[in-house]
Amino acid sequence: MHNQNKILRVFQLINLLKTEPAKSMRHISEVLNSTERTLYRYFNLLEELGFQIHRDELNRLYIRTDHIGNEVAFSRDEIIFLKKLLQSAGKNVKIKDSILSKLLVHSDIQIGTRLALNAHLGKIVDTISQGIETKRQVVLRKYHSFHSNSISDRAVEPIAFTENYQSLIGYEIASKQNKIYNIDRITSVEVTRHPFRNGKQHRVEELDSFGFARKDNEYLIELHLSMRAALLLKEEYPMTVEHIRLLESQGFYSFKAKVFDVRPVARFILGLSQEINIVQGKELIDFLDYQLKHVFTKKTLETRPTKPAVRIAKKLTVPRNK
Repeated sequence: MHNQNKILRVFQLINLLKTEPAKSMRHISEVLNSTERTLYRYFNLLEELGFQIHRDELNRLYIRTDHIGNEVAFSRDEIIFLKKLLQSAGKNVKIKDSILSKLLVHSDIQIGTRLALNAHLGKIVDTISQGIETKRQVVLRKYHSFHSNSISDRAVEPIAFTENYQSLIGYEIASKQNKIYNIDRITSVEVTRHPFRNGKQHRVEELDSFGFARKDNEYLIELHLSMRAALLLKEEYPMTVEHIRLLESQGFYSFKAKVFDVRPVARFILGLSQEINIVQGKELIDFLDYQLKHVFTKKTLETRPTKPAVRIAKKLTVPRNK
């Protein structure tokens, strides 16, 4: 079982590094239950297989996910080996290295292996499922929140999973609100002895294409994207697929949908600013104006700019696909 466990840990490490936000060595060590010395050996293995490990300004580790245009398919023998891998100890065969080298560049396989091969995420889903079935509160340990920019424990009454088990819909005890929790950002889960006490407040809210629940407002946005931007949007936010269509005569893609929060859209645009045009979405443009004004002037977030920054929509251009 030693080889099998080692391979599973490598899969876990790949998924941890690929999932935002970037991770510290201490966090990775805790999740994988490995020493830093062991982790560095895993890093060397990944680099030998062609994966580039990067560090951000806080020295946290991550793997970029913008692998576009790699048409890689698993062979029948590799698929059979993957199925057997979880049932028996791995053998010293070269085929396992071939599988590892293809894992990150094939989005369909990546989605399929996230729960099948990542024992950590699978355990989290199983534990939350126990809470749903027994109607008991759970504690999401060390949840990484983009909204509050913090890591904390969350006491939650789990209600249901979203499509493909990407997120959990749960009633948060402290805030007395129904919220969406990204499974990838949960370090561990504990089922408590406390039964549900807020069942009447449980709601399965409508979600937009970026996984945000309906609030008081909704915003209609339309984007024109290059092929690269469209592929990345589908990969990072699978629920956007049904709203993306190719405009063949114009040589680019269109995304048009209502959203309940412009922040994830803005983050995506800022990462590909030369490959996206904003066709519709005044609130989105205003938000980007404010963000750029804050970056350029280093003002505090509490101070709203009195004049708009450079209009984003006029600066973005979509290169035609050749």
